[in-house]
Amino acid sequence: MMVCEWRSFSTDSETYTLETFQDLVGDEFEAMMFKDNDDIPAYIWTINFVIIVKRSTKVLTDVSFEKIPRNPVCE
Repeated sequence: MMVCEWRSFSTDSETYTLETFQDLVGDEFEAMMFKDNDDIPAYIWTINFVIIVKRSTKVLTDVSFEKIPRNPVCE
C-alpha cells in the first residue's frame, strides 16, 4: 500500500518519526510503501532518493536504510 503521509514506525530500539527520519537521511520525505499488513515500510521515497528499508532480526528487530539516487545524472 502506497501512503503519501508519514506514518511513524518503531523497532525494538528506535521510533522513527518524520523529523528523526529526515535528520537521519538528510532529505525530505515524499511517500512510503508498506507490503502486506506490515507496520514497517518496505520503501520510502524522498526528494532525491528511494530508501530501501532492510529489516534485521537477531535478538531484537532493527532496520537499516539503503539510499538509492532517484534521478542519476548520466554524462
